[in-house]
Amino acid sequence: MTQHSVVHATFTHEREYPAAPAEVFAAWSDPETKARWFAGGNGRHELDFRVGGRELAAGTHDGNELAFETTYHEIVPGERIAYTSTMRSGDTVTTVSVTTVEFVAAESGTRLTLTEHGAYLDGHEKPEWREHGTGDQLDALGKELTTGR
Repeated sequence: MTQHSVVHATFTHEREYPAAPAEVFAAWSDPETKARWFAGGNGRHELDFRVGGRELAAGTHDGNELAFETTYHEIVPGERIAYTSTMRSGDTVTTVSVTTVEFVAAESGTRLTLTEHGAYLDGHEKPEWREHGTGDQLDALGKELTTGR
């Protein structure tokens, strides 16, 4: 008999970017731009950015096939995105999460606040791994906004 477990965790990342909220928001909504900073150019990335639309980022990591699948539930252009996601390793669901991303005008351009509530299943992923990886993606977004690559 397999022992099942779940760990619940929440984290928040804040970043300030030297770009207007509409420009930062566009980096989330434009498929080519998002693929550059979110998927890192490796693997497969598909984006249907609309309420009810889906996103898929898939590839291999340490020899395992991983797929990050998202469904968008609320989109307020230039202000907020709310979505749910699952991470799979092969046929195994490793995490389920609810995420909000807020875009607020700031003196330097935009303050982005991302909050994620996750259920980490059966020890396949640790909350600190997800938090670290999300931080790396937001840093890549900052690079995208300042250099365009």
